[in-house]
Amino acid sequence: MASGYGLNGGVGRCFPFWQEVMGCYVVNTSATDDSGKKKCGLVLEDYYECLHHKKEHARALAIQAAYARTESSTARDDAPSVKQIRNLGLIDKEDDTKKVLGQN
Repeated sequence: MASGYGLNGGVGRCFPFWQEVMGCYVVNTSATDDSGKKKCGLVLEDYYECLHHKKEHARALAIQAAYARTESSTARDDAPSVKQIRNLGLIDKEDDTKKVLGQN
């Protein structure tokens, strides 16, 4: 809240950011010239982030997506290779199986 009082009677969580925005506007603008408010873009962006947490939410989603990708990729890491499957005697390796078993 711009009044400085939060819901529980204390200072609101974004009130310091609001004070920075107002301070920037007071320093960089005048009653006749409004062009200085472009300098307050970064401060205003910080205030909006405090209010809405859009960057924080986007970063959390990116971290969750990266975590899901790594979890899905590790499931195939334990799968046997083609060479291991062939050495089991299942595909085109009947001769190798006979050698292992000692049969001629």
